[in-house]
Amino acid sequence: MSRCAWPLLRRLPARAGLALRHGRPAAAAPSAPSSLSSSSSGDGGSRAPDTSLFVPVPLKPGPGGAAGEDVGAELTRPLDKGEVLKNLNKFYKRKEIQRLGAENGLDARLFHQAFISFRKYIMESSSVSADLHIILNDICCDAGHVDDLFPFFLRHAKQIFPMLDCMDDLRKISDLRLPPNWYPDARAIQRKIIFHAGPTNSGKTYHAIQRFLSAKSGIYCGPLKLLAHEIFQKTNDANVPCDLVTGEERVFASEDARQAPHIACTIEMCSTNTPYEVAVIDEIQMIRDPARGWAWTRALLGLCAEEIHVCGEAAAVDLVTELMYTTGEEVEVRNYKRLTPLTVLDYALESLDNLRPGDCIVCFSKNDIYSVSRQIEARGLECAVIYGSLPPGTKLEQAKKFNDPDDPCKILVATDAIGMGLNLCIRRIIFNSIVKPTVNEKGEKEIDSIPTSQALQIAGRAGRFGSSFTQGEVTTMHREDLVQLKEILSEAVPPVKAAGLHPTPEQIEMFAYHLPDATLSNLIDIFVSLSQVDGMYFVCNIDDFKFLADMIQHIPLNLRSRYVFCTAPLNRKEPFVCTTLLKFARQFSRNEPLTFDWLCRHTKWPLAAPKNIKELVHLEAVHDVFDLYLWLSYRFMDMFPDAALVRDIQKKLDDIIQVGVCNITKLIRASQSAAAPGTAEVVSEDFPTAKRDARVASDRRGAKSPEALSIAVEAPALRRARNPRASRSGTRQEDLKSYGRGSLANRLLREGLLTQEMLRQLESEWQDQHRNGRYGFGSKRDDQHSSKETGKKRK
Repeated sequence: MSRCAWPLLRRLPARAGLALRHGRPAAAAPSAPSSLSSSSSGDGGSRAPDTSLFVPVPLKPGPGGAAGEDVGAELTRPLDKGEVLKNLNKFYKRKEIQRLGAENGLDARLFHQAFISFRKYIMESSSVSADLHIILNDICCDAGHVDDLFPFFLRHAKQIFPMLDCMDDLRKISDLRLPPNWYPDARAIQRKIIFHAGPTNSGKTYHAIQRFLSAKSGIYCGPLKLLAHEIFQKTNDANVPCDLVTGEERVFASEDARQAPHIACTIEMCSTNTPYEVAVIDEIQMIRDPARGWAWTRALLGLCAEEIHVCGEAAAVDLVTELMYTTGEEVEVRNYKRLTPLTVLDYALESLDNLRPGDCIVCFSKNDIYSVSRQIEARGLECAVIYGSLPPGTKLEQAKKFNDPDDPCKILVATDAIGMGLNLCIRRIIFNSIVKPTVNEKGEKEIDSIPTSQALQIAGRAGRFGSSFTQGEVTTMHREDLVQLKEILSEAVPPVKAAGLHPTPEQIEMFAYHLPDATLSNLIDIFVSLSQVDGMYFVCNIDDFKFLADMIQHIPLNLRSRYVFCTAPLNRKEPFVCTTLLKFARQFSRNEPLTFDWLCRHTKWPLAAPKNIKELVHLEAVHDVFDLYLWLSYRFMDMFPDAALVRDIQKKLDDIIQVGVCNITKLIRASQSAAAPGTAEVVSEDFPTAKRDARVASDRRGAKSPEALSIAVEAPALRRARNPRASRSGTRQEDLKSYGRGSLANRLLREGLLTQEMLRQLESEWQDQHRNGRYGFGSKRDDQHSSKETGKKRK
């Protein structure tokens, strides 16, 4: 007969599950706050959290008492683990227990995980706490009920899921419904908001900058380093001292490094604590950007300026007005019209032979850039090349080359990077394609027609006011794209509906205080899951942040430093840059400064001019590594001490890349000669269609006849196969096949890559394959024939 020790149990805490013994729900259990229920936070029905993000904290089985004693066994008897297991499983199946768990925040998933952990803890522990031991013993000897285990189960659940105990606090921290309240300095003054609304080339930014120049102090916030640098130069040229602040550097107007009253900066770098007379926020429509929109929201709500001049598309007027209504500030809207006419032509280019000076061909992949530029130079024309991953200095040099009336370069081949940040004298914009790889709000990759907003932004670069071209023109490379382009440009730009937000370091630190065992990636996930925003805001995409957080999770860093590393501006598709960040973080964690010599060894500096496209792409990645070093040096000056030296070699690298871009067609030829004949897969792309298009186009490069040229320029149009509006793509691919054989064979013969004997063998194989109806039947005979031919050659 066991000793039940009831006097000891009277001193134990009240047990929530006792009332269930007679079938009554324990609704009034004082030790079980319902913090995870949907209406628990008192906010009028907040959404339930995504519990799949809750990672259990592992608990080791109990080793026993201080001296290996089992107090519970001494008070009662050793536990029969077989009987304990049966009763635990009976406890798990009880509907009343599951309902009580749900009332305490344990949904089906958490309840199951908590029970598995609870059962494992009991079964693998050499001893458990005295009170739990006594309850288990009573249940095994029919002196207790399995429901009496619930308080211990709930205590264990809160140990492995610490968020159960602090859900109300976590909800409050992640409540993003009142962003204006985050900026008390801005709310303490009455600001005047002036919205300069208009299309590209309407003078809206010019008027805002004029007010910026006339103010006693001011700040310009732009989306790109190029724009910030342009305003920095113009302001100082106007004898108004202005500093430049970007993520990688700070340039003072004065030699003694005193702060100037005017600042031109990238928008992420603007200060919300410094007072200004005038602030200019450029490209406000980017407040909807899935990745960077939070920076425009922060600037709009937080800048301490008497006047805020907002420039951008009219589609953002309503949202900005609504946001300012929540701050009690009125918006004055000034509308602008385009200064020069823009005409959509009624005919497509169709052939590169129809190019004229001042033309710009817009592509949406690097492979298309390489293909088109090679074909242009094969016709004896020089072209400038601009795409997103080029360094800013190289972009400026290419733009200068194209704009120079005395330079023989009169054609520009570019990506949508020309949409903002560069002043270009373009007469005609030619869309090589009207579909583009994009990333949606969920971080998923898609290929779709370019949106109206982007099409207008790019097309508007033609006929810039003050340039030699007083009228802009826009068309497409392919005739069938022209109708769709006209439809896109004629559509109204959809209104901007929401502004982006992003968790701040302070919010994540408060989360970490409550969840000290969670990883940074998991903290961000839980934050977004619990976050509450109203209809005017959305939480920005955090995939890049999480990618870096997971990559450096194993490195011991404090939370603030880890957060900074995860916000580093890098392209996660560049392995060399990501690997470098990992090495930076590892060296940083060891408290070892990252010196100039260390960086030179890692990047193998000095570097030679590129010999092919692969080397050019690597040089661009090294430039990004230098950018990353400078960005980190701005935040950890002691650990990245050689910013000045790195900036010097970055300028030299910029010059090397410029040489490579100027000789880009030579690099393409070198890349092709190193690869298999007929391929031009010189750079990796996220979308396989771009690779296929590059191969097809490469088979026709250098063709002089109009017939061969028409096939070459049609290659990028294959991408329309994924576009539901382009139903003729199948026919186009058949045309490519039928035309390609003759033109490719002739070109290979001319270049010496194909002999008449090889051509006859290919024709024989082709006939055999068609005679057999499929590949494979004649493979053995073909192999024998090939071996005989090889033997003849050797003789």
